Amino acid sequence: MVERSPFLRILSHFVLIVGVFIVAFPLYVTFVASTQTADEILQAPMSMLPGSHLIENYTAALKGTGAGGASNAPVGRMMMVSLITALVIAVGKIAISLLSAFAIVYFRFPFRMFFFWAIFVTLMLPVEVRIGPTYAVVSDLGMLNTYAGLTVPLIASATATFLFRQFFLTVPDELVEAARMDGAGPMRFFKDVLVPLSTTSIAALFVIQFIYGWNQYLWPLLVTTNETMYPVVIGIKRMISGGDAATDWNIVMATAVLAMIPPALVVMLMQRWFVKGLVDTEK
Repeated sequence: MVERSPFLRILSHFVLIVGVFIVAFPLYVTFVASTQTADEILQAPMSMLPGSHLIENYTAALKGTGAGGASNAPVGRMMMVSLITALVIAVGKIAISLLSAFAIVYFRFPFRMFFFWAIFVTLMLPVEVRIGPTYAVVSDLGMLNTYAGLTVPLIASATATFLFRQFFLTVPDELVEAARMDGAGPMRFFKDVLVPLSTTSIAALFVIQFIYGWNQYLWPLLVTTNETMYPVVIGIKRMISGGDAATDWNIVMATAVLAMIPPALVVMLMQRWFVKGLVDTEK
């Protein structure tokens, strides 16, 4: 056994420490850069110790008072846009997927399996493949620079529908019969039985879909042209100047650190539910 071998225990800890260092070192450099001035960052080599401009840089980032030649949109506003977008995408995907899987499993209607496979086949058609016609529809509907334009095209999920369908198939038929004998209708059975049984799966999917929505880049890049609707990921790109214009790298790094906080908090706060939803098979 690995746990009974001192050499393998030391080796496993060494590998873990090296892995943590590889992952954490770029984050540390980003944090250090966010506490220094732009001139200090450009010095070679850059100091690896935190500077004395932490509050100044983060305040300038949140308020959009940087002096760079590119976008100076307030990061506080961009993070709010990203938060709303990520929450709408995550909650919307889960709600639509739950109802879709419920209809496919518990209702008998013509071409039921055809519709399921039609949903499943969309896994081969991500946003990048259908981005042209999707953008045309969003533009024609006047949804550019709106929360609807940022979220509606991304709100359906074939993966979540498939996962919920597979779980619903494992629910004993006795629960369905018992609910029917108690006079519960389909939506009552869905609300009082299926949803409570699916809480761990919902939590796991929420974490995945929240991070998916928060990290969206390509689609917001197309549908947002107004600084007030920039998600924070787009805002970081807009802050980087092109050509001879100066870039406030300290403000950019402060924005990058701020952008990592919400998804990190979601993962840490829901870690137990996330792991349980992925590995728990005893529903």
